[in-house]
Amino acid sequence: MEPFSPPEPGFPAEKSSSVPQKKFRVLVGVTGSVAALKLPLLVAELLKIPGLEVKVVTTERAKHFYNAQEMPVTLYSDEDEWQLWKGRSDPVLHIELRRWADLMLVAPLDANTLAKLANGICDNLLTCVIRAWDLSKPLLFCPAMNTAMWEHPITAQQVEQLKGFGYTEIPCVVKKLVCGDEGRGAMAEVWTIVESVKRILEERDLPTQS
Repeated sequence: MEPFSPPEPGFPAEKSSSVPQKKFRVLVGVTGSVAALKLPLLVAELLKIPGLEVKVVTTERAKHFYNAQEMPVTLYSDEDEWQLWKGRSDPVLHIELRRWADLMLVAPLDANTLAKLANGICDNLLTCVIRAWDLSKPLLFCPAMNTAMWEHPITAQQVEQLKGFGYTEIPCVVKKLVCGDEGRGAMAEVWTIVESVKRILEERDLPTQS
């Protein structure tokens, strides 16, 4: 992993942009749902939006579902936070990422991390970023879990708790899940997620077309 540098006015993008004068920084959080298989596609589609910079924060369990070597953007995990900080004057990674991002997108958000966020638990890099999140900035979350887990009464309570914080839900959908069950619980389609990001760009008068 490359070391994190606090953002500067000329902070370089990981990918060249056709609109260099306007930047919009998206921090993608990924958790340990099988829908994390779609992370490479999601990032690739986000990078097609002109002027967009993307970084990824992953939980350890999410790493099981994608190849980090194939990611075209910087990816951070728990070990990076502890390697970066050695003493009082060193940057705190979850705070630097929070400052860097204009928008956070958690896709997928598994049942375990949903429960953590609803209860304010911050025991890894991703949950620490979210606990420290600037509520004046958008945070979108995409639940993804088995249908039986989705239908548990506590899930609706926890989703409503996150929405009460001001976060925006991109609802899960009905489909045949990887486990073989069929029902609601699958992460929203990548195109739906990307369109949600584009809508926020449009609200901020930033370009969404090349």
